[in-house]
Amino acid sequence: MRELIYGRNAVYECLRAKRRDVFKLIVSEGAQEKGALAQCIQLAQERHIAVQRVPRMQLDKVNEGHQGVAAEVSGYPYVTPDETLHFAQGDKAQPLFLVLDCVQDPQNLGALLRTAEAVGANGVIIAEDRAARVTPAVVNASSGATEHLRIARVANITRALEKLKESNVWVVGLDASRAPGAQDYVTVDLRGPLAIVVGSEGQGIRRLVRETCDILVKLPMLGKITSLNAAVAGSTLLYETLRQRRQ
Repeated sequence: MRELIYGRNAVYECLRAKRRDVFKLIVSEGAQEKGALAQCIQLAQERHIAVQRVPRMQLDKVNEGHQGVAAEVSGYPYVTPDETLHFAQGDKAQPLFLVLDCVQDPQNLGALLRTAEAVGANGVIIAEDRAARVTPAVVNASSGATEHLRIARVANITRALEKLKESNVWVVGLDASRAPGAQDYVTVDLRGPLAIVVGSEGQGIRRLVRETCDILVKLPMLGKITSLNAAVAGSTLLYETLRQRRQ
């Protein structure tokens, strides 16, 4: 399966990561070939990838946010949960996983993946059903972070968590509902082998997934609204994890 990814950062990171086959680079005529775009062209030429220049309106049909460049590439290279665990166990640092329980909005998925890559997550697990997958829109929203992450799609999030727990990974669920029993996120030790679970935009973490978590945490809400955007909440917890691990 081939697809067109777009946006300067997304295309550049795809070329840099070398995890996909890149069949051709498509550049808008008249685009200023500097910065990330110049780097994309240079990497393509170094790898002997064809560079095709087309009228801007042709790229507009792909997506209006193309920033003058797109690339025809192979489908996203998902891995298995076992592979994410294998690579993580080979890392000297304490492994960190992000588990997304039916996050459906591509922008939220992209933002969470971008944060996960930024904090050095070893792997990401997403649901196959009722959830966004890694599409060109998600690659663009993640600014190309998808190309460096090991992402697994699974039919059953609960089983994936149980597998992680068998490998002594502590599972922390982000409780958007702030139900009784959830602890303030800054009071929980996040420094060991860890999987952070973030639920969907509306429902949050599903019941069986919630029951599989070792602990639930919440973010304080002092204003009038009762919930945070899933990407904002998940990113906050990921960076709290990084803060604790750097101390």
